[in-house]
Amino acid sequence: MVMSDYLSLAEVSELVGKSKETLRRWDKEGILKAVREPVSNYRVYKKEDVKTLMGKLFPDDDSTDDISNFEEPKHNYSVLELFAGAGGLAIGLEKSGIKCVALNEIDKWACNTLRKNRPHWNVLEGDIKDYSFTEYNGKVDVVTGGFPCQAFSYAGKKLGLKDARGTLFYEFARAVKEVNPPICIGENVRGLLSHDKGKTLEGMISILDEIGYNVVPVEVLKAINYRVPQKRERLILVGVRKDIDIKYTYPKAHNKIYNLSDALKKGELFDSDVPESVGAKYPEGKKVVLDMVPPRGYWRDLPIDIQKEYMGGSFYLGGGKTGMARRIGWDEPCLTLTCSPAQKQTERCHPEETRPFTVREYARIQTFPDEWEFDGSMAQQYKQIGNAVPCNLGLEIGYSLVKFLNEYYNSSKPE
Repeated sequence: MVMSDYLSLAEVSELVGKSKETLRRWDKEGILKAVREPVSNYRVYKKEDVKTLMGKLFPDDDSTDDISNFEEPKHNYSVLELFAGAGGLAIGLEKSGIKCVALNEIDKWACNTLRKNRPHWNVLEGDIKDYSFTEYNGKVDVVTGGFPCQAFSYAGKKLGLKDARGTLFYEFARAVKEVNPPICIGENVRGLLSHDKGKTLEGMISILDEIGYNVVPVEVLKAINYRVPQKRERLILVGVRKDIDIKYTYPKAHNKIYNLSDALKKGELFDSDVPESVGAKYPEGKKVVLDMVPPRGYWRDLPIDIQKEYMGGSFYLGGGKTGMARRIGWDEPCLTLTCSPAQKQTERCHPEETRPFTVREYARIQTFPDEWEFDGSMAQQYKQIGNAVPCNLGLEIGYSLVKFLNEYYNSSKPE
């Protein structure tokens, strides 16, 4: 058995985006059979079998999508967006028919991006701590915010708003309390589920409860299910005001999975090939290594001596490390984009050219429109795009909000 031809359970789990439990079930059902490594008796998989399966998971065909989350707004709806970044979520909500009345963001380059593209948007630049949002009380339908994940200090058994002081979630909750909208949405990385053994998320839920909001069961939405050609996941935290007896439902997952070709070439997602733009470059040493990696390949596809040299100490550690020396294939969704496209351990190399994706290619993978311009240096532009909520995911979330608000206004007829 030549081990370079095989992948571990952890590596396969990371590559195909399925849990280890699912892979064990697939083994029993014959969907993807594992074999036993003779020395350790660990479960391993033939690399060719995994590549065949990935082709089935992300088919490069003309499959149709009969799922639609579209909802026509029955009234004029508005949103206050916090931690707005470069506008990925705001663009999506705008397309769904929800008007941005104000956006707060501390990064000056992201603020410049917002103003450059939407001069009529009210961009509140600076630290959220310096702003009061009471003027929007009763005038805004949704408050959104991609607050960073920070640990709390626990003063008692039940975490209250005062215990969260000094964290950015406190500021998010304070804004929600000041505005008192029918619904609020926070978004974060999947890691929030396990942050501080789940206590951080529990604390957030108890704080929203304290300020008068029932939290909908938390879900992690996979961007590839919402017309985004990227394996990105976002945890969504939805609070519905306690006086409202209407259920919020998450957007339905689409049937069709889009790939890198859909992102960068003319097709269903975009009506032209990706525009040319500036882009980062790999150091010569890294380029020499990545030249050896085929599309869909990664460090395991390198000669063993190159693996050891390139990986250093990581070669002997556990885990799949499937993002290292990774070249994306045209016929698969891109791995989650990071804020720095050339850094080690998170390479996302172009399928044909040995280079990182350009700024406009980055933007396409995040489903930003080509006319959306990013301000600042090339590094600042990559950072803004890498931190963003994909616009198409924002659109689908927007439809779900419109559906909720239509029901709310039609049932309650508030003044």
